[in-house]
Amino acid sequence: MSKSPQHNLVMVIDDDEIMRLSCEQILKKVGYRVETFGNGHEGIERLKVVRPPLLVVDIKMPELDGFEVIKIVRKIDPDLVIVVITGYATIETAVDAMKAGAYDFLPKPFTPSELRLIIDRGFERWRLTKEAQLLRRQKEEVERKFVTLVSHQLKGPIGAVKQYLDVLLFTCRDQLSERALQWITRSQVRLGEMLTIIQDWLALSKIDRGALCERNKATDLTQIVENIVHEQQQLPGASSISISTSFAPDLPPVAGDPVSLSMLVSNLVGNAVKYNRPGGTVSISVSCEDKWVSLAVRDTGLGIPRESIPQLFEEFYRVKTSETQNIPGTGLGLVICKRIATELGGTIEVDSEEGSYTKFTVHLPFAQKSVQLPASVADSK
Repeated sequence: MSKSPQHNLVMVIDDDEIMRLSCEQILKKVGYRVETFGNGHEGIERLKVVRPPLLVVDIKMPELDGFEVIKIVRKIDPDLVIVVITGYATIETAVDAMKAGAYDFLPKPFTPSELRLIIDRGFERWRLTKEAQLLRRQKEEVERKFVTLVSHQLKGPIGAVKQYLDVLLFTCRDQLSERALQWITRSQVRLGEMLTIIQDWLALSKIDRGALCERNKATDLTQIVENIVHEQQQLPGASSISISTSFAPDLPPVAGDPVSLSMLVSNLVGNAVKYNRPGGTVSISVSCEDKWVSLAVRDTGLGIPRESIPQLFEEFYRVKTSETQNIPGTGLGLVICKRIATELGGTIEVDSEEGSYTKFTVHLPFAQKSVQLPASVADSK
């Protein structure tokens, strides 16, 4: 096994001097660097400086036992591989050590080959963990660059083309044939769908990178709902849909920022309108219980087949029926809703009966008392 000078350090903490010397001799013979300490306090102070990949620690020690050492070093370095050694080996001790965060357990006395084997396995575990972290960072960097490409190289030109077509229809409609008008109108619809997909994908990417939701802000959810309802009522597709709201008195602010909460509410209310029937209703209520604010959006629309409910929050999944096949959508709206609710520390659930109704309920935590509402909202309270 090849080991670099920086990544082959083993730290041994044991109050038994003979055990420390034995571990040091065994491991140095196979190329490891070893530092030994007779008590937990000395070992922890040194570990803060050198950050070894692997720690061998005894359970039964005076002053600071092995379990306390594990608890402390886990906070210092979550990736540290910990091997527990003890002369009081029992199944319960082994289980407790694993629960505390140890990687493996070696009862005393042990042979040199047993120690080498477990240390080699521990270093392999550490190496794989670091490689996985590197790959994850590289993947995030690729995604970030791709988001930049999408936002600047695709969104801009597509938006520009749509604007050109808007201008063309506005200024030259009388000069265009009926067939030309149809093709331009269809192109506008498709371009609009592409822009919606790009915007949803960018929002999803921001949520995944933790760049959209802010839990340390306090927001008045009722104001968000009122704004979204007003926007929906201005849309042509909502003219035949009745939207009603109900707010419990003295609702506390929720933990979250206005941007992500508006996106959450807009998706839910927009779907309730879009998948409704002519003359249908959308009922929106906001209530609170314990330390949670609950937002419920219920419609009298098409409903969702029972077998489709488990897949609703999967990316690009859309319920395909004869009634929904011509309704535009990206299959990302509910994914965004779930991610936002989760990022803000909440949950989302769905209840539906095909052909009758659909109800989405979001539970969001109260904002912490130390978090203040924006001045404009606070003044209106």
